[in-house]
Amino acid sequence: MRIHIAGLFSAILLAATGVAQAETIKVGVVPGVYADSIEAVIPEAKAKGLDIQVVEFSDWTTPNIALQSGDIDVNYFQHQPFLNNAIKERGYEFVSAGIGVLANIGIYSLKYKNFADVPQNGKVAIANDPVNQGRGLLLLQKAGLIKLKDGVGFKGTLDDIVDNPKKLTFNEVEGPQLARVTGDVDLAQGYPHFIVASKAFDPSSGLIYSGVDDKQFAIIFAVQKQKVNDAGIKELVALYQNSPAVRAAISKAFANDQKLYTLPWLN
Repeated sequence: MRIHIAGLFSAILLAATGVAQAETIKVGVVPGVYADSIEAVIPEAKAKGLDIQVVEFSDWTTPNIALQSGDIDVNYFQHQPFLNNAIKERGYEFVSAGIGVLANIGIYSLKYKNFADVPQNGKVAIANDPVNQGRGLLLLQKAGLIKLKDGVGFKGTLDDIVDNPKKLTFNEVEGPQLARVTGDVDLAQGYPHFIVASKAFDPSSGLIYSGVDDKQFAIIFAVQKQKVNDAGIKELVALYQNSPAVRAAISKAFANDQKLYTLPWLN
């Protein structure tokens, strides 16, 4: 069952007035691979006595707010460094109940086939949140376009760029919206699963990608600290990691291209 956030409270009301035998677990996601792969596990979960309800959010802030308020039981959209930053900023007491898919990121261009052709004063769209921006900057550094301060790693920001020979300018954009602006800039950080969902261009056309070395960026099942040992949530994670239907949904969401994602729990 997939619930859009606008209908969340009506769904809660229906649940309160109905007679349910199965344990209900509300999972907050963003559209695309995270929603689709959770949706894929629903039949297997039902057979185990779990009623999984998928609640979609359109941004990267509200799923944590909903988890804090108890409107959902778990969210599945963020990696651990992103969560660590949210905890630092908002004081959440959330922990990981398990890991899911690792979505590789890429640098894309709809104008150029290689980095050497990117012009002076070129425009670059990059994620606006601290951690994901750092990932994008590391890829640009790997491509030889910029240099960051020593040691900043994925925590680097635009202020940490110490060398920018092409004098690139940067537009900060929320991650899910990057696919929509790629055609308006010379280079853009991109998330292949969002590109697949947008149907804007070929998700396999990236000039460079992250990869398995980015295991710390695997998407996690985030829960309130007191629920980390909840039997239903543990069952959900186990089902997800072992379900052929989930793996098929993940593959489809990444255009059946294995360079665009990793299943880190297998390694």
